[in-house]
Amino acid sequence: MEYEEFRSRLKVEEKLDWRELATFVPNKTQPIYNWFYYKEGFAKELVEKLIEMFGLKEGDTALDPFCGSGTTLLACKQNNINSIGLDVLPTAVFASQVKTINYSTEDLREEAKILFRRKFRKLEWEFPKIMRGMINKYALDDIAFFSSIIDGLKNKDFFTLALLNASIKVSWAWKDGGVIKIKKHPVPPLRKLFQRVVYKMIKDIEESLPSEASVRVLQQDAREISLDDDSVDAVITSPPYLNNIDYTRLYAIEDFFMKMRHVPALRSFVGVRESQEQAEAYFDDMKDVISEMHRVCKPGAHAAIVIGNAYIKKEIETDFILAHMAGEIGFDVEKICVLNKRFALENRTVKVGTLRESLIILRKK
Repeated sequence: MEYEEFRSRLKVEEKLDWRELATFVPNKTQPIYNWFYYKEGFAKELVEKLIEMFGLKEGDTALDPFCGSGTTLLACKQNNINSIGLDVLPTAVFASQVKTINYSTEDLREEAKILFRRKFRKLEWEFPKIMRGMINKYALDDIAFFSSIIDGLKNKDFFTLALLNASIKVSWAWKDGGVIKIKKHPVPPLRKLFQRVVYKMIKDIEESLPSEASVRVLQQDAREISLDDDSVDAVITSPPYLNNIDYTRLYAIEDFFMKMRHVPALRSFVGVRESQEQAEAYFDDMKDVISEMHRVCKPGAHAAIVIGNAYIKKEIETDFILAHMAGEIGFDVEKICVLNKRFALENRTVKVGTLRESLIILRKK
């Protein structure tokens, strides 16, 4: 079916009351979900609504090929649904793994005592220039000291995420759109904040319900998914939007911690190629992603894609284009739910139109 005909027949619903669910904001007050702030994420409640909509049950398996900080995986685990998460961003894979592991809180409390009873000693660490510009020298000394102890702990990944969390909170940096901005201001001592973060995270685990659902997290490119055909019961995801965000700079602090932990390096992002125009590369890559999603879905399985439209000299209807692409690949396009509308800006200030943020609902025939 030609695009214009498809567009005219497409079922589009407005669900603007779900606006906030397309953002990470509701997760900021949710235990475990808020262990790592991921600006590009969506809300736990959105995943729960989709679990109910798709009729997922205990023993089913959901896939998130762009798992971010693990919201889909954690929500599925808490609903006793198995899940698999993929991402190319090392920090995303790391945070998702740490948030979905089953811990012994007794072990965590014992290791926390070891960590905070050690007498401080200054270590001669060479931090990269970008870190020195974001975090004061006293906090950097604390990061070096605690990192050296964490390295010998059984649950070192748990404490590393806690230290990363605390380090971001005492930094002078904040993420504004696709850039990091620096504004120096008074910050609390890292040691005290780190201790508070650790014990809060342990308490979150103690108060959470146990789950035996399996969770697998892999650093893997969604254009080449290493799963069998017809192997998942649903896909719930939000791919990178069509934009010019440099994630390697946006997550500079996080990237330092990953290198410190020897996590595998960043792989290529969807839409990033020097030989093609940005939009062309993006849709080429997304065709590969959706083809892989179709391949691994069982017949009758649903897929949900949260995506925003873009403005590059003109509005690009990413949601409609991806839905049409999915239909051509073999999905039934059940509907598009418009979750949010926002201004399109040129030069970050001039309003040039309105863009949709949408939820695409697909079903494999």
